[in-house]
Amino acid sequence: MVTAPGGFSDLLLAELREAGAEAVEERTYGGRCMATLETAYRLCLESRIASRVLLVLARVPAATPEELYDGVKSVDWSTVFTPGATFAIDAKATASQLTHTQFITLKAKDAVVDQIREKTSGRPDIDPVAPDLRLHIRLSKDVATVALDLAGEPLHRRGYRARGVAAPMKENLAAGLLLRAGWPAIAAEGGDFMDPLCGSGTLVIEAALIAGDIAPGLLRARFGFERWAGHDAALWHSLKAAADAKRARSSLVAGRIFGRDRDGQAIRAARENAQRAGVADLVDLQPGELTQLMNPRNAAGLLLTNPPYGERLGEVEQLKGLYADLGTVLRERYVGWKAGVFSGNPQLCKALRIEARRSHNIFNGPIECRLLRFEVQPEHFHREREPGRLPPVDAAIAEQPGAQMFANRLRKNFAERRAWAKREGVECYRIYDADMPEYAFAIDWYGTEPPVAYVQEYAPPKTVDLARAKVRRGEVLASLPGVLGLGERQLYFRTRRPQGPTAQYTKLGEQQQFHAVTEAGLKFAVNFTDYLDTGLFLDHRPVRGWLRDHVREQRAALVANPGRRPVVRFLNLFAYTGAASVYAASVGAQTTTVDLSHTYLDWARENFRLNGLDGPAHAFIHADCLQWVQEEAMGARAARASGRVGGWDLIFLDPPTFSNSKRMQGTWDVQRDHAALVQDVADLLAPGGLLVFSTNATKFRLDPALLAAESGLEVEDVSARSVPKDFERNARIHVCYFIRRR
Repeated sequence: MVTAPGGFSDLLLAELREAGAEAVEERTYGGRCMATLETAYRLCLESRIASRVLLVLARVPAATPEELYDGVKSVDWSTVFTPGATFAIDAKATASQLTHTQFITLKAKDAVVDQIREKTSGRPDIDPVAPDLRLHIRLSKDVATVALDLAGEPLHRRGYRARGVAAPMKENLAAGLLLRAGWPAIAAEGGDFMDPLCGSGTLVIEAALIAGDIAPGLLRARFGFERWAGHDAALWHSLKAAADAKRARSSLVAGRIFGRDRDGQAIRAARENAQRAGVADLVDLQPGELTQLMNPRNAAGLLLTNPPYGERLGEVEQLKGLYADLGTVLRERYVGWKAGVFSGNPQLCKALRIEARRSHNIFNGPIECRLLRFEVQPEHFHREREPGRLPPVDAAIAEQPGAQMFANRLRKNFAERRAWAKREGVECYRIYDADMPEYAFAIDWYGTEPPVAYVQEYAPPKTVDLARAKVRRGEVLASLPGVLGLGERQLYFRTRRPQGPTAQYTKLGEQQQFHAVTEAGLKFAVNFTDYLDTGLFLDHRPVRGWLRDHVREQRAALVANPGRRPVVRFLNLFAYTGAASVYAASVGAQTTTVDLSHTYLDWARENFRLNGLDGPAHAFIHADCLQWVQEEAMGARAARASGRVGGWDLIFLDPPTFSNSKRMQGTWDVQRDHAALVQDVADLLAPGGLLVFSTNATKFRLDPALLAAESGLEVEDVSARSVPKDFERNARIHVCYFIRRR
């Protein structure tokens, strides 16, 4: 068995075959094969990918402690141990009845020691730190594989690292990245290598070892097999001598492999490591800022680097500038090169503004990372565009059959919706919602001055060919100006990806460009560039109208019954930009608007100001709505118990589907948690009050406990009536309920 970092199995299997292994099989941990002792030695000496080379000694039943003990003891340890050799045991277990690795280690150790004591009257010593022999016990489905680690220490410990810097890369991981990025072929053709963020120099040194065909095992002081009873010293020395001779004949010349880093201490560590690796005269390691990085010879080559990605070395937001600088350097100074960026946060790589040609999932320990490979050519560069603007597209695409088919559907939809909207007095509405499933877009019309189309692409799932999806995107975008009669500056574009349902709250830009739109005679500020959603949920248009009508009805009842409280009180929870509050306030309600975001509360205040509604009758509360409701509900129940009557006459509750905001206490899931919230909010109602509860969770089901008589609530499902005509293709865009206390 040979282990390797996750994501390199194919490279490892190629090494196994090249070393002479037979019956090679891929495994999750790496590979399994049949091999001679010479092949095993070659792997320890020459493999650049392997972590461990394990010689399987036995596979034994291990469903119970007794079976494990007997199985390990059945191995003839006299063929493994040399006199005086120390040992240690590593254990792992999966899908087995024995799961406690420390107990497994102890039981196996007892079996080894007991057998040797019985045969020799002596016992080997345990050395957990630097043993002469390291044994591995792997339990899977109650079967234990007992193996000897021929490498001893993991093979990534080449022996040249004198010291490192923060978050050093393992040597075999670095070698695997170089092999995956095509460095051997580039080196053979005379290409250069550059790591502009080289740290302690691991990629640079491994690049030199590969280019010079230098066996990485030559640098190690010892191997685990050297105190093994089956060790063939003569064979080993002959293999090592051959590798030494090959190294002496290396054709690698200086001036082709470069490393740079802004940290002078890291460069000093890199130089020391290169000296210990025997390649100090072959590599060029210098301190330098990334933005000042120059192409050493303006020749073809490979730039490969492992920038920080927010794991231990920095926060994601702080790193976007670093990736952007790297992209600028590549586009301006390394045209014609190949490049690779290894990152645990591939989203950061978007800042490079170069289209990746290949992507590989690779594990850096437990962290799943991505190696993105680039051809640094102008045709792969992303054009600079403003946030929210359409991606570049060739206008000639509009003449292609697919574009014509989409344009015909959109033209028909637009004509029908525009006529309907004119009759209904609606100025902002949806004109297309994935009517043709292969063209998965939502297109909204906003009656600003001038008008705007807000185009949202539903990101294709993994089952859809990305190249075909890109063609369809081009067909849609090329069709829009002609069909809608809009110029480029009137079209805005976003991509909706599967993610947390609070994605509308994620800030995407800093343009601060707001436009005023009109709905039902009221004005609202919308933003097409900085957020995924614009600030006005168009599908809630009928619900907002109901809220306003209900306030009107309640105020009319007050006029008919002067003895009642003179105002209608309206509460808007999880208020977003306060559109529902504006509707209620416009017909005389006294409003309270609650949200966790200062940004959205300020936006709500602006919506009030646009309509001339700002004043002391309207409160804006910055709070965690869940906590605020709990506290208010406790007060309301206490007030009722003492005979006092109060509360809100109308409440709108539209919570997020899910939230794990750091500013909230715990997490929120609307399906799991809505029943308790609805009960608490209902306790805030005044006698005869109405709670309007809505959610856009597509698979939402109301908790049956809320429908039971003992809940004390009357619930009316008004979902079917709450979805407007322009959203009728998606009847589950939201659900809506009227809820009253009995």
